[in-house]
Amino acid sequence: MLGPLHLLSYSALLGTELYQTFVVTKITYQELPRPAFTTLQKRLFPLYFKGQAFLVILTAATIPPHGPSSLIGDRRSWIPFAVAGATAALNFLVYGPLTRQVMIDRVHQETRDGRAIGRKDNMSTEMRLLNREFSRTHAMSIHLNLITIGATLWYGWWLATKLDSSAAGAG
Repeated sequence: MLGPLHLLSYSALLGTELYQTFVVTKITYQELPRPAFTTLQKRLFPLYFKGQAFLVILTAATIPPHGPSSLIGDRRSWIPFAVAGATAALNFLVYGPLTRQVMIDRVHQETRDGRAIGRKDNMSTEMRLLNREFSRTHAMSIHLNLITIGATLWYGWWLATKLDSSAAGAG
């Protein structure tokens, strides 16, 4: 009975990761003005990281035939979950919130400085430090997300090798 739920949760996890990372973020970055993009991202990514962490847990919990205990004894199946779980948790609990807070701090500093974030001339020391902190936390969040996606794909590859394709040709 876990099989269908497992396949659906895995599909939702991978689909959400790929769509949010490579479609939504790219289109909104290109099409929205910077303030609107920033506002959207600071609201969207906490939900995305929470959903990603939840779907990793749900997918691990529904592994056929006995849930998580089915992972014991086969490294090829539990290592991707350990990696995806750790990186998703770091984004949800640490780097996502840090990046979001620095985004907010930069907007406030921009107001105090009376300058746009993208302007490089006469940038305040505070803004320079915030930009450096944002670059660091944002890069870490991006890399953790890509590692999570990689681990999800790794597990998907392993899962696909377990499928019985003999029924596909039966007619």
